[in-house]
Amino acid sequence: MSLLDRLKQLFADAKQVKETAPAATAASMVELPDGQTSIPERRGRERVNAVAGTKVLVIDDSATIVALMSRMLKQNEYEVLEAEDAEKGLEIAYRDNPAIIFLDIVLPGMSGFTALRHLRQDPRTKNIPIIMISGNEQATEQFYVQRIGADDFMKKPFSRAELFTRIQKLLDKNFVPVRFNEYVHASETTSEEDNSDQVAENENEAEKSN
Repeated sequence: MSLLDRLKQLFADAKQVKETAPAATAASMVELPDGQTSIPERRGRERVNAVAGTKVLVIDDSATIVALMSRMLKQNEYEVLEAEDAEKGLEIAYRDNPAIIFLDIVLPGMSGFTALRHLRQDPRTKNIPIIMISGNEQATEQFYVQRIGADDFMKKPFSRAELFTRIQKLLDKNFVPVRFNEYVHASETTSEEDNSDQVAENENEAEKSN
């Protein structure tokens, strides 16, 4: 094939791609409720948020993490409560009744594990969804926090998408955060005496790994 023939073929191929592009774009559109087709399919699956004004308590000793989460949440119309340690976090939780709590595992003074147990034992907070956060990637830690009453686990560092995905998983049909995990509820029926040794051992191991 001569150079001229090859150039002609390239132009023909380019023309064909251009002509088929609109059809490909149309195929990626989704049907909206009113019958209009106007947005790509990937944007048709919009993130679901809790109702505006939903209270979220963030308990973390890292000012950077707290500021980051607070900014993200406020941009989506959540009301954010902040605590730099477990003791203050418990005080706020008992007083202000947040809809969701993000609780760091390693905190100065009282650990996140201990705070979690206090929250689950108190009738004012026992039904609040709690998402534990940690820089530790150990699968055993994720399993353990659910065993003692957490509803989910989020590893640092996290993205904006992951933060809101964690919240979305906890929303009921009215966009209100609730506890869905049946395994969590069943595990909480186990007595504190039966688990006390294992609780202490797992807390120590998890805190060392962070």
